[in-house]
Amino acid sequence: MNSRIWKLIGLGILALALTGCPPKPQVKKEEEAPKPEEVQKPQPTEEPSLRGKDYKEVPDLQTIYFDLDQSTLRSDTRNTLHSNYEVLQTHSDWEVLVEGHCDERGTTEYNLGLGQKRAAAVREYYMTLGISGTRVATISYGKENPICTDHSEGCWAKNRRGVTKVRINPDQSTK
Repeated sequence: MNSRIWKLIGLGILALALTGCPPKPQVKKEEEAPKPEEVQKPQPTEEPSLRGKDYKEVPDLQTIYFDLDQSTLRSDTRNTLHSNYEVLQTHSDWEVLVEGHCDERGTTEYNLGLGQKRAAAVREYYMTLGISGTRVATISYGKENPICTDHSEGCWAKNRRGVTKVRINPDQSTK
């Protein structure tokens, strides 16, 4: 009988260990909705539409140039873009178009992609300086619009460029 009691005690301990204590009921705290003044609206980064708009180069905005197969901005190009930014800041009625261009080497598809990366790099830099992304559109022409047609490194370097053009926004110019 003594071993029988020990077996029952062992089974009881085992049963208790396997089932454990019931979990405590969890009280879920109700989260408070943020107050309207605490909600930060994200900066829009969607580009404006290019449809039906005629952008032009203006003498105050300078073209920048890229290294072969590169879309990163060099320090000299950042200085140029900063000068462009200062002009754009004084003309809040201007909509901005950044064109990305490449030299004639490489496939059409590759150059269109590289041109878009170049235009996007310029747009992003303008945005870091404070220009609203809703004001700056991009387009890539790849190798389709060269400004120099010689087959030389000097000519190719002129075609690897980012061009900033503008259009006066009629909705803003009357304000």
